[in-house]
Amino acid sequence: MTYKFEVMTQDQAEDISYNWHYEGEYSFYDMEADEEDLQEFVDPELRGDTKFAVMKNSELIGFFSVNKVDNLTYDIGLGMRPDLTNRGMGLDFLKAGLAFVKNVYNPRKITLSVATFNQRAIKVYRKLGFRDVNTFMQDTNASTFEFLKMEYER
Repeated sequence: MTYKFEVMTQDQAEDISYNWHYEGEYSFYDMEADEEDLQEFVDPELRGDTKFAVMKNSELIGFFSVNKVDNLTYDIGLGMRPDLTNRGMGLDFLKAGLAFVKNVYNPRKITLSVATFNQRAIKVYRKLGFRDVNTFMQDTNASTFEFLKMEYER
């Protein structure tokens, strides 16, 4: 599978923000579920050049965000188009994303945070070498949720 990463356009940001809706408990990841997340996606100034559209065969299939923590560490966020989730594609998607981040930013460490209920994502992250760092509580989506901080070292 060949994935292409490109700086997200306004049209792509709006498509993800307003048209991507996940099933059941995963609706937690709908951009519209959290006003701050929504604004970060749809406002070009807030989005900057840290959000990337992931394309496959000229089709938008996901996104990656990459934020510098320090000179050696980058924090990532990611999402796949809802109709593509839970179909065994997560491992290849994440591998491609990690390769992109390593190639462009050359980090020593890559971190991410994931809601602890999202065991299917956590399983994929661990399979690719992410290790658990700690859990923390975060206010989001009009409530407080537990998250797991994970890290990957080269």
